[in-house]
Amino acid sequence: MALPFDRYCMEITNQTDQLRAVIDGADLTTAVPTCPGWNVGQLARHIGGGQRWAAAAVQRRVQEPLPDDELEFRDLSLYVNEEPVELDFWLGVGAAQLAGALAAAGEGLPLWTPVPTMPTSDFYARRFANEVVVHRADATLALGKDYAVDAEVAADAIDEWLELGSLPVMFEHHPRTRELLGPGRTLHFHATDGLPDQHADWAIDLTGDVITWRRAAEDAAVTINGPLTELLLVIYRRRPLAEANIEILGDRELFEFWLDRVSFG
Repeated sequence: MALPFDRYCMEITNQTDQLRAVIDGADLTTAVPTCPGWNVGQLARHIGGGQRWAAAAVQRRVQEPLPDDELEFRDLSLYVNEEPVELDFWLGVGAAQLAGALAAAGEGLPLWTPVPTMPTSDFYARRFANEVVVHRADATLALGKDYAVDAEVAADAIDEWLELGSLPVMFEHHPRTRELLGPGRTLHFHATDGLPDQHADWAIDLTGDVITWRRAAEDAAVTINGPLTELLLVIYRRRPLAEANIEILGDRELFEFWLDRVSFG
């Protein structure tokens, strides 16, 4: 993992607390454009429900999936009109439960996870930290507020997205992803505000039989330059290209094609 296990546990509560601050006093019925069909209150329920599900999985040391009826708040239509005070407290409890369960389990504990190649507690720590990072962006932007995230956290969220998207199993779950492969198809993301020791460059290679990526600054068919947080929002499709503060050099069509085909999350 790019960040220490304890850091992920801390970020689960830290990012959730920042989300709570963003929605404090806000209109929770505000629609979330990047999560079609949800309003801000429903988005918060999705986050807290997922955290409780993950906490249960870690606490029980699961070796197989939890029953479907334990997927809390799957039907978000029940949470159209949220009570702000109740929701705020509920979010805090869910984050604390998951962070506490992970801390008690420790790093590297063998567990069932939705991604068979990542079968330990590390998966839950990283995935649910970055889950809040990105969904906090959804809520923040929907409410017309400025979004910011720590550079290390933003870079790790990009790493995880690229790592999950390059898994060969994605070809089975999302066959359209295979259409990305072809000669000469390479991309380079460069964070213009990245510090030298962050190595905030990503090279993506689509020229082989599988998708590969690495932290590197390399010549590519298309290069995307922009602030780290902006790259995060664009890669996760939280910021439309027309509104993004980025520079695209080279094959723009390849970049747009890549964005369309990796929208698996």
